[in-house]
Amino acid sequence: MRPPGFWSRPPTHPLTRLLAPAGWFYGGLTADRMDRTGAAPPCPVLCVGNFTLGGAGKTPTALALARTLREIGRTPAFLSRGYGGRLAGPLVVDPARHGPAEVGDEPLLLARAGTTIVARDRPAGARLCAEAGADVIVMDDGLQNPSLAKTLSLAVVDGGAGIGNGLPFPAGPLRAPLARQWPHVAGLVLVGEGAPGAAMAREAEGRGLPVHRARFVPEDGPDWAGRRVVAFAGIGRPQKFFETLRGLGAEIVAERAFPDHHPFTPKELSALSALAAREGASLVTTEKDAVRLPTDSRAAVGVLRVVLSFADEASLRRQLEAAFPPA
Repeated sequence: MRPPGFWSRPPTHPLTRLLAPAGWFYGGLTADRMDRTGAAPPCPVLCVGNFTLGGAGKTPTALALARTLREIGRTPAFLSRGYGGRLAGPLVVDPARHGPAEVGDEPLLLARAGTTIVARDRPAGARLCAEAGADVIVMDDGLQNPSLAKTLSLAVVDGGAGIGNGLPFPAGPLRAPLARQWPHVAGLVLVGEGAPGAAMAREAEGRGLPVHRARFVPEDGPDWAGRRVVAFAGIGRPQKFFETLRGLGAEIVAERAFPDHHPFTPKELSALSALAAREGASLVTTEKDAVRLPTDSRAAVGVLRVVLSFADEASLRRQLEAAFPPA
């Protein structure tokens, strides 16, 4: 979905006031679910979640945390619900056989880095992770899902967006009242800069929680400086992608934002290609969007590949080692 504009405005907005009762009802139900005791997993679980609906950078964070877990001698596997895919699982994702329509886009990215299980039934998915050889499960999303007990949960926050107007859905982007969610997390991963994220960091630190500050950095690839591009994205906050490109020196002659997880059609790609041709520019999108492109269109679209880099890797490593000691 595309977040409505009033979610980022003051809570005095008329639509916010109208929807606030429904938000507190929905948010209260979600918070009550979060308080339930989950099933014991076959091995420890690291949950990478967020407080709000929409993207905050959970999948890149999961990839970075799995990399650190391997460095400390653990064998992680990824567990995902497979949002947007039709297969319920549990199943092992195979990028050579599965597409986004079957398993969703995020599991395809995770599967490039390690064993990835899609399962709407999280305990069943956890069992398959262990059968596949994992000794730690990295759960991409699921902070509000109570079905599986977590060893450690980290909340990912977009520094530029924070928690919007601070109200539960549908009045705002929160999945549950923030005060009810804090007890379920052991730390914050703050991606990027901005006043909204800084406010969240202060609250986390006031609660004695570590804040792991991070930013996206491009992987080895094209030099974007000076390149004329038509940029498009269907992620939680496309503006972050456009800002990253500009920060790398790209000249964005046109930008097109689509809803998160948008399935691109040949007609849309044809229109984007025509626009790029008129502007003498190249098409570029995110790695997550690229897996949802029609197969015959992928070669014509550049992909900005990024990884998450932490400002204090040692602090993050200490928290992970304490929760998941090397075997």
